[in-house]
Amino acid sequence: MSTDLPAHRTSGIPLRHAVEALPPYVPGARTEPGARTFKLSSNENPYPPLPSVLEAIREGAGDTHRYPDMYATELTEAIAASLTQEAASRGSAVTVSPDEVVVGTGSVAVLAHVLQTVCEPGDEVVVPWRSFEAYPIAVAVSGATFVPVPLASGPDADGTLLDGRLDLRALAAAIGERTRVVAVCTPNNPTGPAVHRAELEAFLAAVPSDVLVLLDEAYVEFVRDPEAPDGLAVYAAHPNVVVLRTFSKAYGLAGLRVGYALARPDLAAGVRSVSTPFGVSDLAQRAALASLRAQDELLERVEALVVERARVVGELGAQGWEIPDAQGNFVWFGLGDATLQRGAEAREAGVLVRPFAGEGIRVTIGEHEANDAFLQVAASWRR
Repeated sequence: MSTDLPAHRTSGIPLRHAVEALPPYVPGARTEPGARTFKLSSNENPYPPLPSVLEAIREGAGDTHRYPDMYATELTEAIAASLTQEAASRGSAVTVSPDEVVVGTGSVAVLAHVLQTVCEPGDEVVVPWRSFEAYPIAVAVSGATFVPVPLASGPDADGTLLDGRLDLRALAAAIGERTRVVAVCTPNNPTGPAVHRAELEAFLAAVPSDVLVLLDEAYVEFVRDPEAPDGLAVYAAHPNVVVLRTFSKAYGLAGLRVGYALARPDLAAGVRSVSTPFGVSDLAQRAALASLRAQDELLERVEALVVERARVVGELGAQGWEIPDAQGNFVWFGLGDATLQRGAEAREAGVLVRPFAGEGIRVTIGEHEANDAFLQVAASWRR
């Protein structure tokens, strides 16, 4: 009996047109074994998991032969309680119930499930662009049409740099009869600025009540802009708003993939119904629960990263750079046609960054030594 491999290396099965046309998701560059490099390409938290989180993972390792709780019941209850406490700390009476929380394998998966829940073929999803790289992919897979709206640019009337900011007026103007969803990424990945409270409220007032607004707050814990909106208060006031958050960034669980959506119970039930069964592993659920219990300790780490971000931004300003307001755990350089060359130069210097060809480079705020290494690279770009 022959054991030769089949001669044909293709299936002969045609792919969906939407799948054939999908733009590839480009992950941040990875370090090579043995290489002395700093990885600032993926917006990861440079701190390892807390000992209490690692202990929770170890305790659960012996149960990996069992399916996890499909609906992550304990975790959704803990998230709801944490969000309610967050609202109370800001003087708000917002109460979040577990049936408003849907978890998934990172906020990117929950984003896809939300779109699959509400979008029909022919619907449109209006998105600021450049923004999160997964948006056009998730929109296409849902069967909807991706409608990009350019970011703001240039100075405003007061001379403030608008580069990298969402143009909410343009987003509202792009909403038409076929619009089903509009995304608001704040702070915007990869450019960095957060939207402001007043402009967001004006935008929401202009959005029809049957158009879903995705308020993507993947980096909300890093925001220090006093004009930034309170996402929970916005959610409470607008039934058509869905909030997306993640444990990947501030909580340092990128490798375990846990994110969630906050939505009204009817919509949350729909999203839950299309989610991958048993998608969030038991280890991920345990780690997220342990992280919520250690939230104060983790947010101290976030504050340390915010301080380090301010140092990096200050050093870049001293070098002569004028970059968009950095409210995430990263900074953005709009380098245009020089992007790929500068990215290669950073790699050669031992620093991995995230180039977006023809547009710019995003650099994660990492440990002090890594940031110093990048600052040397940035200085070399000025020469």
